[in-house]
Amino acid sequence: MTLRPAPLFLSLAFFVATALLAPDAWAQKYRTAVGLRLGRDNYGLTLQQKIFAKTTLEGLALVAPREASGTVLIERHFGILGPSLNYYFGAGGHVGNHKDNGVFGGVDALAGVEYKTAFFPFVLSFDVKPTLEINGTDWARFPAAFSVRYVLIKEKKTGLLNGIFGGSKDQENPRKERKADDAPRRGRFDF
Repeated sequence: MTLRPAPLFLSLAFFVATALLAPDAWAQKYRTAVGLRLGRDNYGLTLQQKIFAKTTLEGLALVAPREASGTVLIERHFGILGPSLNYYFGAGGHVGNHKDNGVFGGVDALAGVEYKTAFFPFVLSFDVKPTLEINGTDWARFPAAFSVRYVLIKEKKTGLLNGIFGGSKDQENPRKERKADDAPRRGRFDF
């Protein structure tokens, strides 16, 4: 099965347009995850680190027949049905070495879906990572891959630093009822 660039490009454009129009999502349920990435022609290691509320930085170390490469991607996550199921888009670059042609590099895009399992510390994801090659044998590639990551550091909603970085406890529960002493005083002519 060969992927054709035009339908893939239209699909990617649709996903990017959807991402820009989508409302902000809840944060993911993890901060750091590491695992394996398995594609049709390549495989390797993946490390994903949360750097902002809905943004991660991902590093890939991939091996394919006759080549090895490293990729760095920045990804923006959007929630689907809560924080466990996300879709994401990203961009970055890669550099590698081919046994026959030497050093190559390029620019990467990324679109995918990820699921944080409910009872186990694993994140499952599937994505498409189109690349434009510089000094490579192909001018463009359209690989898809499945990743399984183990959650090293979970996202915590409470703690000492949450008040500094995540807001106060009053902001977490806006419907918290005020005590009678906290109510503003009313004047005679206030109705």
